[in-house]
Amino acid sequence: MGWWVLVGVIAVCVLLWVAHRLGWIDLSDKSRSSSSGSRSGGGVLMIGDEVFAPAKHEAQLELDRQARLPVPAPIPGDGDKGIFGDGPVRIELDAEGRPRR
Repeated sequence: MGWWVLVGVIAVCVLLWVAHRLGWIDLSDKSRSSSSGSRSGGGVLMIGDEVFAPAKHEAQLELDRQARLPVPAPIPGDGDKGIFGDGPVRIELDAEGRPRR
């Protein structure tokens, strides 16, 4: 009777792999690419939200998307925002062409 448990575990693993490959579920760990660190879970444990609470799952995805928005590009008239200081930027190089520190 113990081999049925092994067959069941393998069947569940195969089913999860197929569902992930077909795009039915997303098992990627999005918390690694996020610099905010607001998510502590992810991966296989988030399947419960995706299946049983889809509104919560979609809200979490939207929150993650909004947290990773890039900084707006500068527009003409913004000025240098203090980046360049008093004059042009100068990079001093040594004899081999590497920047000095």
